[in-house]
Amino acid sequence: MEMQERDFYKLNKFGREYICDHNKENTMKSSTRDNAEGTFHKVKGAVKEATGKLTDNPKLQVEGKIEKIAGKVQEKVGQVKKVFGK
Repeated sequence: MEMQERDFYKLNKFGREYICDHNKENTMKSSTRDNAEGTFHKVKGAVKEATGKLTDNPKLQVEGKIEKIAGKVQEKVGQVKKVFGK
């Protein structure tokens, strides 16, 4: 077996070889990943903003607003990538 072929074979818990498909590790498209990360940042920003309001911490409140805006931008980037097929 050549060196490159051997990289695709792994052993399961019973010691039997099986073919490992390395391409399945990262199957999420770039546009989908951007949308998901954008949503995450929007939610995280909303939580920071609300926490800043409750604790009367203007710095945390501003950080939350900035993170929400960054999340919206990242979602838009994902939408543009989806339109262009990237």
